[in-house]
Amino acid sequence: MAAPLRIYETEHKIDVAAPASAVYALLADVTRWPVCFGPTVHARQLERDGTTERIRLWATANDEPKTWTSRRDLDEDGLRIDFRQEVSQHPVASMTGAWNIQPGGPDSCTVVLEHAFSAVRDLPENVEWVSKAVDRNSEHELENLRGIAEGLAETEELTTVFADSVDIDADAAAVYEFLYRSDLWPERLPHVQRLDLTEETPGLQVMEMDTKTATGAVHTTKSVRVCFDDEHAIAYKQQVLPALMTVHNGLWTIVPQPGGGVRATSEHTVVIKRDAVEKILGEGKTVEDAKAFVRNALGTNSTATLNLAKAWAEERADG
Repeated sequence: MAAPLRIYETEHKIDVAAPASAVYALLADVTRWPVCFGPTVHARQLERDGTTERIRLWATANDEPKTWTSRRDLDEDGLRIDFRQEVSQHPVASMTGAWNIQPGGPDSCTVVLEHAFSAVRDLPENVEWVSKAVDRNSEHELENLRGIAEGLAETEELTTVFADSVDIDADAAAVYEFLYRSDLWPERLPHVQRLDLTEETPGLQVMEMDTKTATGAVHTTKSVRVCFDDEHAIAYKQQVLPALMTVHNGLWTIVPQPGGGVRATSEHTVVIKRDAVEKILGEGKTVEDAKAFVRNALGTNSTATLNLAKAWAEERADG
Protein backbone atom coordinates (compact mmCIF):
# COMPACT_ATOMS: atom_id res chain seq x y z
CA MET A 1 0.00 0.00 0.00
CA ALA A 2 1.32 3.42 -0.95
CA ALA A 3 2.12 5.79 1.87
CA PRO A 4 -0.33 8.68 2.38
CA LEU A 5 0.61 11.84 0.56
CA ARG A 6 2.22 14.54 2.67
CA ILE A 7 -0.05 17.46 3.56
CA TYR A 8 1.40 20.96 3.20
CA GLU A 9 -0.14 23.85 5.12
CA THR A 10 -0.03 27.56 4.31
CA GLU A 11 -1.53 30.69 5.84
CA HIS A 12 -1.95 34.14 4.32
CA LYS A 13 -3.52 37.12 6.04
CA ILE A 14 -4.39 40.74 5.45
CA ASP A 15 -5.84 43.61 7.48
CA VAL A 16 -8.98 45.16 5.99
CA ALA A 17 -10.50 48.52 6.95
CA ALA A 18 -14.08 47.31 6.59
CA PRO A 19 -16.64 45.60 8.85
CA ALA A 20 -16.10 41.86 9.25
CA SER A 21 -19.72 41.17 8.26
CA ALA A 22 -19.30 43.02 4.96
CA VAL A 23 -16.14 41.06 4.14
CA TYR A 24 -17.89 37.80 5.00
CA ALA A 25 -20.76 38.69 2.66
CA LEU A 26 -18.33 39.19 -0.25
CA LEU A 27 -16.71 35.82 0.37
CA ALA A 28 -20.01 34.00 0.86
CA ASP A 29 -21.43 35.05 -2.54
CA VAL A 30 -19.26 33.24 -5.09
CA THR A 31 -21.15 34.78 -8.01
CA ARG A 32 -19.33 38.05 -7.18
CA TRP A 33 -15.88 36.48 -7.28
CA PRO A 34 -15.17 37.09 -11.00
CA VAL A 35 -15.41 40.82 -10.26
CA CYS A 36 -13.74 40.69 -6.82
CA PHE A 37 -10.85 38.32 -7.53
CA GLY A 38 -8.46 38.66 -10.43
CA PRO A 39 -7.76 34.91 -10.92
CA THR A 40 -11.46 33.90 -10.90
CA VAL A 41 -12.92 33.69 -14.41
CA HIS A 42 -16.35 32.21 -13.64
CA ALA A 43 -18.14 30.81 -10.59
CA ARG A 44 -21.33 28.84 -10.04
CA GLN A 45 -23.27 27.62 -7.05
CA LEU A 46 -24.26 24.04 -7.90
CA GLU A 47 -26.15 23.10 -4.74
CA ARG A 48 -27.18 24.69 -1.44
CA ASP A 49 -28.48 22.87 1.62
CA GLY A 50 -28.69 25.09 4.67
CA THR A 51 -25.16 26.25 5.43
CA THR A 52 -23.50 23.79 3.04
CA GLU A 53 -23.02 24.41 -0.66
CA ARG A 54 -21.22 22.95 -3.66
CA ILE A 55 -19.58 25.38 -6.05
CA ARG A 56 -17.61 25.14 -9.25
CA LEU A 57 -14.85 27.60 -10.01
CA TRP A 58 -12.92 28.36 -13.16
CA ALA A 59 -9.74 30.35 -12.48
CA THR A 60 -6.13 30.81 -13.47
CA ALA A 61 -3.34 29.23 -11.44
CA ASN A 62 0.22 30.13 -12.42
CA ASP A 63 -1.35 31.71 -15.51
CA GLU A 64 -2.94 28.38 -16.52
CA PRO A 65 -6.74 27.99 -16.68
CA LYS A 66 -8.08 25.41 -14.23
CA THR A 67 -11.46 24.29 -12.94
CA TRP A 68 -12.50 22.46 -9.80
CA THR A 69 -15.53 21.66 -7.68
CA SER A 70 -15.58 22.44 -3.96
CA ARG A 71 -17.87 21.93 -0.99
CA ARG A 72 -18.15 24.85 1.42
CA ASP A 73 -19.47 25.10 4.97
CA LEU A 74 -20.61 28.63 5.78
CA ASP A 75 -20.66 29.90 9.36
CA GLU A 76 -22.01 33.45 9.26
CA ASP A 77 -22.05 33.84 13.04
CA GLY A 78 -18.49 32.58 13.35
CA LEU A 79 -17.36 34.57 10.29
CA ARG A 80 -15.74 31.47 8.82
CA ILE A 81 -16.03 29.53 5.55
CA ASP A 82 -14.43 26.08 5.30
CA PHE A 83 -13.86 24.54 1.89
CA ARG A 84 -12.55 21.32 0.38
CA GLN A 85 -12.08 20.48 -3.26
CA GLU A 86 -14.13 17.49 -4.39
CA VAL A 87 -12.64 17.39 -7.88
CA SER A 88 -9.14 18.82 -8.24
CA GLN A 89 -6.95 19.25 -11.30
CA HIS A 90 -3.42 17.95 -11.79
CA PRO A 91 -1.00 18.49 -10.12
CA VAL A 92 -3.27 19.09 -7.11
CA ALA A 93 -4.12 15.82 -5.35
CA SER A 94 -6.22 17.34 -2.56
CA MET A 95 -7.02 20.82 -1.27
CA THR A 96 -8.84 22.03 1.83
CA GLY A 97 -8.84 25.35 3.62
CA ALA A 98 -10.78 28.12 5.27
CA TRP A 99 -11.53 31.82 5.17
CA ASN A 100 -11.37 33.03 8.76
CA ILE A 101 -12.42 36.64 9.46
CA GLN A 102 -11.29 38.10 12.77
CA PRO A 103 -13.03 41.37 13.80
CA GLY A 104 -10.70 44.14 14.91
CA GLY A 105 -13.35 46.78 15.57
CA PRO A 106 -16.59 48.08 14.03
CA ASP A 107 -14.87 48.92 10.76
CA SER A 108 -11.82 46.68 10.65
CA CYS A 109 -10.90 43.02 10.54
CA THR A 110 -8.14 40.58 9.68
CA VAL A 111 -8.79 37.98 6.99
CA VAL A 112 -6.84 34.74 7.33
CA LEU A 113 -6.81 32.38 4.33
CA GLU A 114 -5.70 28.85 5.23
CA HIS A 115 -4.80 26.02 2.84
CA ALA A 116 -3.82 22.40 3.34
CA PHE A 117 -2.90 20.52 0.17
CA SER A 118 -1.19 17.47 -1.24
CA ALA A 119 0.41 17.16 -4.67
CA VAL A 120 0.18 14.29 -7.15
CA ARG A 121 2.70 11.57 -6.17
CA ASP A 122 4.28 14.14 -3.84
CA LEU A 123 6.78 14.91 -6.58
CA PRO A 124 8.91 17.98 -5.78
CA GLU A 125 7.98 19.70 -9.03
CA ASN A 126 4.27 19.16 -8.32
CA VAL A 127 4.61 20.41 -4.74
CA GLU A 128 6.45 23.48 -6.00
CA TRP A 129 3.79 24.16 -8.66
CA VAL A 130 0.90 23.92 -6.18
CA SER A 131 2.70 25.91 -3.52
CA LYS A 132 3.48 28.69 -5.99
CA ALA A 133 -0.12 28.74 -7.25
CA VAL A 134 -1.53 28.88 -3.70
CA ASP A 135 0.82 31.71 -2.75
CA ARG A 136 0.15 33.77 -5.88
CA ASN A 137 -3.62 33.32 -5.87
CA SER A 138 -3.94 33.86 -2.12
CA GLU A 139 -2.01 37.13 -2.30
CA HIS A 140 -4.05 38.28 -5.31
CA GLU A 141 -7.35 37.33 -3.71
CA LEU A 142 -6.60 38.97 -0.40
CA GLU A 143 -5.42 42.21 -2.04
CA ASN A 144 -8.47 42.22 -4.33
CA LEU A 145 -10.74 41.48 -1.38
CA ARG A 146 -9.29 44.39 0.61
CA GLY A 147 -9.65 46.76 -2.32
CA ILE A 148 -13.25 45.76 -2.97
CA ALA A 149 -14.27 45.73 0.70
CA GLU A 150 -12.64 49.07 1.55
CA GLY A 151 -14.02 50.76 -1.53
CA LEU A 152 -17.29 48.93 -2.03
CA ALA A 153 -19.30 52.07 -2.74
CA GLU A 154 -16.69 53.27 -5.22
CA THR A 155 -16.52 49.88 -6.94
CA GLU A 156 -20.29 49.94 -7.37
CA GLU A 157 -20.03 53.47 -8.77
CA LEU A 158 -17.35 52.36 -11.25
CA THR A 159 -19.22 49.23 -12.36
CA THR A 160 -21.47 49.11 -15.40
CA VAL A 161 -23.44 46.14 -16.76
CA PHE A 162 -25.09 46.08 -20.18
CA ALA A 163 -26.16 43.67 -22.90
CA ASP A 164 -27.02 43.52 -26.59
CA SER A 165 -29.22 40.91 -28.28
CA VAL A 166 -29.91 39.77 -31.82
CA ASP A 167 -32.69 37.39 -32.93
CA ILE A 168 -31.48 34.68 -35.30
CA ASP A 169 -33.53 32.34 -37.45
CA ALA A 170 -31.30 29.31 -36.93
CA ASP A 171 -30.68 26.66 -34.31
CA ALA A 172 -28.63 27.33 -31.19
CA ALA A 173 -25.86 24.88 -32.11
CA ALA A 174 -24.99 26.78 -35.29
CA VAL A 175 -24.77 30.14 -33.54
CA TYR A 176 -22.75 28.61 -30.71
CA GLU A 177 -20.35 27.09 -33.24
CA PHE A 178 -19.65 30.54 -34.69
CA LEU A 179 -18.86 31.98 -31.23
CA TYR A 180 -16.94 28.91 -30.05
CA ARG A 181 -14.65 28.80 -33.11
CA SER A 182 -13.03 32.11 -32.30
CA ASP A 183 -9.86 30.88 -33.98
CA LEU A 184 -11.69 31.65 -37.24
CA TRP A 185 -12.70 35.18 -36.23
CA PRO A 186 -9.89 36.92 -38.17
CA GLU A 187 -11.51 35.47 -41.32
CA ARG A 188 -15.06 36.17 -40.20
CA LEU A 189 -14.92 39.44 -38.21
CA PRO A 190 -13.54 42.59 -39.87
CA HIS A 191 -12.59 44.20 -36.54
CA VAL A 192 -10.41 41.23 -35.48
CA GLN A 193 -6.90 41.47 -36.88
CA ARG A 194 -5.22 38.61 -35.01
CA LEU A 195 -6.34 35.82 -32.72
CA ASP A 196 -4.32 33.10 -31.00
CA LEU A 197 -6.36 30.35 -29.33
CA THR A 198 -5.34 27.42 -27.13
CA GLU A 199 -7.65 24.81 -25.58
CA GLU A 200 -5.67 22.24 -23.62
CA THR A 201 -8.70 21.33 -21.49
CA PRO A 202 -11.91 20.82 -23.52
CA GLY A 203 -14.15 23.85 -23.12
CA LEU A 204 -11.50 25.95 -21.38
CA GLN A 205 -9.85 28.36 -23.81
CA VAL A 206 -7.16 31.03 -23.66
CA MET A 207 -7.64 33.66 -26.37
CA GLU A 208 -5.32 36.54 -27.26
CA MET A 209 -6.77 38.99 -29.77
CA ASP A 210 -5.98 42.23 -31.58
CA THR A 211 -9.08 44.28 -32.42
CA LYS A 212 -9.42 47.53 -34.33
CA THR A 213 -11.74 50.22 -32.97
CA ALA A 214 -13.84 52.66 -34.97
CA THR A 215 -11.05 55.25 -34.52
CA GLY A 216 -8.50 52.91 -36.07
CA ALA A 217 -6.69 52.16 -32.80
CA VAL A 218 -5.69 48.54 -32.20
CA HIS A 219 -6.22 46.96 -28.77
CA THR A 220 -4.63 43.71 -27.61
CA THR A 221 -6.66 41.70 -25.12
CA LYS A 222 -6.21 38.29 -23.54
CA SER A 223 -9.15 36.33 -22.19
CA VAL A 224 -9.92 33.00 -20.58
CA ARG A 225 -13.17 31.52 -21.92
CA VAL A 226 -15.38 28.84 -20.35
CA CYS A 227 -17.48 27.13 -23.02
CA PHE A 228 -20.67 25.28 -22.10
CA ASP A 229 -21.59 23.12 -25.10
CA ASP A 230 -24.76 21.74 -23.50
CA GLU A 231 -26.03 25.23 -22.59
CA HIS A 232 -24.80 27.03 -25.72
CA ALA A 233 -23.13 29.66 -23.54
CA ILE A 234 -19.61 31.07 -23.18
CA ALA A 235 -18.38 32.99 -20.13
CA TYR A 236 -15.08 34.85 -20.29
CA LYS A 237 -12.79 37.18 -18.41
CA GLN A 238 -10.17 39.45 -19.87
CA GLN A 239 -6.73 38.98 -18.35
CA VAL A 240 -5.07 41.71 -20.41
CA LEU A 241 -7.36 44.74 -20.57
CA PRO A 242 -7.60 48.07 -22.35
CA ALA A 243 -6.27 50.90 -20.17
CA LEU A 244 -9.73 52.25 -19.29
CA MET A 245 -10.87 49.14 -17.38
CA THR A 246 -9.80 47.20 -14.31
CA VAL A 247 -12.31 44.37 -14.85
CA HIS A 248 -14.12 43.09 -17.93
CA ASN A 249 -16.23 39.93 -17.70
CA GLY A 250 -18.50 38.77 -20.50
CA LEU A 251 -21.15 36.19 -21.23
CA TRP A 252 -22.52 34.94 -24.56
CA THR A 253 -25.88 33.16 -24.30
CA ILE A 254 -28.07 31.60 -27.00
CA VAL A 255 -31.66 30.94 -25.98
CA PRO A 256 -34.36 29.27 -28.14
CA GLN A 257 -37.46 31.43 -28.65
CA PRO A 258 -41.09 30.23 -28.44
CA GLY A 259 -41.82 31.23 -32.03
CA GLY A 260 -38.69 29.58 -33.41
CA GLY A 261 -35.12 30.62 -33.83
CA VAL A 262 -32.92 31.87 -31.00
CA ARG A 263 -31.96 35.07 -29.21
CA ALA A 264 -28.21 35.55 -28.92
CA THR A 265 -27.07 37.95 -26.21
CA SER A 266 -23.72 39.44 -25.30
CA GLU A 267 -23.53 40.72 -21.71
CA HIS A 268 -20.66 42.75 -20.27
CA THR A 269 -19.66 43.64 -16.71
CA VAL A 270 -17.02 46.36 -16.62
CA VAL A 271 -15.26 48.22 -13.81
CA ILE A 272 -13.84 51.56 -14.93
CA LYS A 273 -10.30 52.58 -13.95
CA ARG A 274 -10.93 56.02 -12.47
CA ASP A 275 -7.42 57.45 -12.82
CA ALA A 276 -7.33 56.53 -16.52
CA VAL A 277 -10.50 58.40 -17.50
CA GLU A 278 -8.99 61.81 -18.26
CA LYS A 279 -5.77 60.27 -19.60
CA ILE A 280 -7.71 58.27 -22.17
CA LEU A 281 -10.76 60.42 -22.88
CA GLY A 282 -9.44 63.92 -22.18
CA GLU A 283 -9.53 66.59 -19.50
CA GLY A 284 -12.86 67.05 -17.76
CA LYS A 285 -14.24 63.65 -18.74
CA THR A 286 -16.04 61.73 -16.02
CA VAL A 287 -16.68 58.14 -15.00
CA GLU A 288 -20.11 58.41 -16.63
CA ASP A 289 -18.41 59.49 -19.87
CA ALA A 290 -16.14 56.46 -19.58
CA LYS A 291 -19.10 54.14 -19.04
CA ALA A 292 -20.79 55.55 -22.13
CA PHE A 293 -17.58 55.18 -24.14
CA VAL A 294 -17.08 51.57 -23.06
CA ARG A 295 -20.73 50.75 -23.58
CA ASN A 296 -20.55 52.07 -27.15
CA ALA A 297 -17.20 50.42 -27.99
CA LEU A 298 -17.98 46.98 -26.57
CA GLY A 299 -21.62 47.09 -27.66
CA THR A 300 -20.66 47.98 -31.22
CA ASN A 301 -18.20 45.09 -31.48
CA SER A 302 -20.56 42.63 -29.78
CA THR A 303 -23.48 43.56 -32.01
CA ALA A 304 -21.27 43.32 -35.10
CA THR A 305 -20.18 39.84 -34.01
CA LEU A 306 -23.77 38.76 -33.36
CA ASN A 307 -24.96 40.09 -36.72
CA LEU A 308 -22.18 38.20 -38.50
CA ALA A 309 -23.08 35.08 -36.52
CA LYS A 310 -26.68 35.62 -37.61
CA ALA A 311 -25.74 35.86 -41.28
CA TRP A 312 -23.46 32.82 -41.06
CA ALA A 313 -25.97 30.62 -39.19
CA GLU A 314 -29.01 31.65 -41.25
CA GLU A 315 -27.18 31.02 -44.50
CA ARG A 316 -26.45 27.46 -43.40
CA ALA A 317 -30.02 26.99 -42.19
CA ASP A 318 -31.32 28.03 -45.60
CA GLY A 319 -28.84 25.81 -47.37
